[in-house]
Amino acid sequence: MRNSVYMEELDSFTYREKISDGKAAVLVPVGSIEQHGPHMPLNVDVLLSRAMAGGVAEAVGGLVAAPITYGYKSQQRSGGGNHIPGTTSLDASTVISIARTLTLEFARHGVRKIAFINGHFENYQFLYEGVDLAVTELQRAGIDDVKVMLLSYWDFVDEATIAELYPDGFTGWDLEHGGILETSLMLHLYPEKVEMEQVEDAPPAVLPNYDVLPVRPELTPASGCLSSAAQATAVKGEILLKRATVAMATALDAEFQDVIDNDVEQK
Repeated sequence: MRNSVYMEELDSFTYREKISDGKAAVLVPVGSIEQHGPHMPLNVDVLLSRAMAGGVAEAVGGLVAAPITYGYKSQQRSGGGNHIPGTTSLDASTVISIARTLTLEFARHGVRKIAFINGHFENYQFLYEGVDLAVTELQRAGIDDVKVMLLSYWDFVDEATIAELYPDGFTGWDLEHGGILETSLMLHLYPEKVEMEQVEDAPPAVLPNYDVLPVRPELTPASGCLSSAAQATAVKGEILLKRATVAMATALDAEFQDVIDNDVEQK
């Protein structure tokens, strides 16, 4: 138990010891409960963001907070749409409030390095707003040594990896919902939760370059997936996991080093 990187698996005294010097980063996985086609469960974004955060935490000597399970509303052009059964979402003000509150809570614990590891495309701007509000509030209270990072793990998949894993062409991250990226990662990390025989091998969704409300359900493919997962493999998932976690760990080390340096200077 004492060696776990997952905060909720620790007792409170071990947690206090691990963050006592202010050097340990706390990583907050952020997911959603959202359909991912007939071949994967609703909690894909939670599982993947938590696994990514775990790999990064092991690399940088940090801890992973309990995940934010629900996310902002699925958008038709990036997640299939909030109208699909099972997708259960929060409104913007709730996501903002959660991000703000958790930032303030970890700062209250004495944590000075916080990172939100996002696994759901639509969350990002509302996480940003919540963190911005919290950091402003902390600075007004005279606490100016807290640094927060926001990372969406797919942003750390480089062009070389994309070319290697998508030899037939890359449709873009917005259409990757339920496609090769997420399915490959799930095949590597949680193969028992993937039913590849249920994958519909269809061309990428063709969607307008605008949004309309109420949504037109007929625009979303019947599977809910915006691109095919037929070429997904566990090997691709292993490559994606390793390269994304290494790249995120490198970014955290670079950005958080000045927090450590400032703390040493003050002492």
